[in-house]
Order: sequence, then structure tokens, then C-alpha cells
Amino acid sequence: MVIAVIGASAGIGAETVKQALDRGHSVRALSRNNAALPEHKSLTKINGTALSVDDLKKTIAGTDAVLVTIGTKKKKGTTLFSETARALVKASSDLSYNGRVIVVTGFGTGASAEYLSFSLRLIINLFLKDQYHDKTRMEQILTFSSMKWETVMPGMLTNAPLATGYKVISELKKGMKVSKIPRANVAHYLLEEAENPRSLYKHVVLTK
Repeated sequence: MVIAVIGASAGIGAETVKQALDRGHSVRALSRNNAALPEHKSLTKINGTALSVDDLKKTIAGTDAVLVTIGTKKKKGTTLFSETARALVKASSDLSYNGRVIVVTGFGTGASAEYLSFSLRLIINLFLKDQYHDKTRMEQILTFSSMKWETVMPGMLTNAPLATGYKVISELKKGMKVSKIPRANVAHYLLEEAENPRSLYKHVVLTK
């Protein structure tokens, strides 16, 4: 497969690139700075921004799946996620793109906010409120697009190594428990869905 990774230079994105190459895929990686990514015959590094329709078109054209793993350190007033969603919708429309588009947001966006534990709700409200509001806007834009979308909502992320047996929850339920999850696990799920999509047009939760 040919897989595009948007936001590839760090965190989930960098781990996704690594695992995708290990699985034998060709990868097109878009980020502002891809210097930290390895040199590999199956990796095409594209320096650019997820906010640019032209950069997105250059990255996703001819690919089988798009994995969006963008993030920002900006806590207040960010519009990165919603602006990226709008640019992605325009790029995919211009290209008549028919591959799946799998986007990482976070547990606590949209309807899932009602199911947060007290501690997670406190952390998000104190430190990540604006980010999660904008991620919710991103989900809404994707939901009403014509793309073959899926959103992935992990619990709080860690740098622990990949561990099998993580849970994929496709239905929000009262009393559900969502704990921390390694970035490597999220990357693993993204690639599983890219290869064999089972949850298109759904908002899924990932937890240990």
C-alpha cells in the first residue's frame, strides 16, 4: 500500500511512519520538518503544512489511505484541527480522492465528553479545553464531508512500547473506562484500519 501520514515528524505520526515501513508499505510523510525521520527507500518526505491544500494534494495524490496525526503545543485559541479538516476536504474533493481518511482526535471530543472520568475532565478543562473544542469542530467537518472518514479517539497518550490486546470501543456507554494508551498502539490501530477498514464512518475510542 501507499500511505500518507499527515503530521509525521513526531509522536503518533513518527511511530506510524516507522511501523508502516516495517510492514512493507510505501509512505508519503507531510510535516513542517521531517529531518528526524529515517532515510528509507520507501519513504518520501514532504516538507509542508497540513493547512495548505496544495501541500495536502501533493501528499495524498495516488495513495490508498491518509492517516492524520497532527498535534500542537499551542494550548489557547488553536484552530489547527478545524482548519486542517477544511483543507483536507478541499484537497480530497479536488483530487476526487477515494481512499480512506483516518484522523486522530482524542477521547473527550464531541459526544465522548459526557463519558470522561473526573480526572480526565479536570485535565482537559484546565489545560486542553481549546484544543478539544477545535478537535470537535474537526470531527464535525469530517462527518459532513464526502470522504471515507473515521475518527480515532485515544485516551491519554504515553511513550510506552507497543502492547497487544488494547481495546477498540465503537459505542459510548455509561460507566465505560478509558485509560492511558501508548502512542505505538494508536499507530498500530491506524495501520490495521488502513489495511483492512472495519470502522469507517465511526468515531472509535482506543484504550488499554
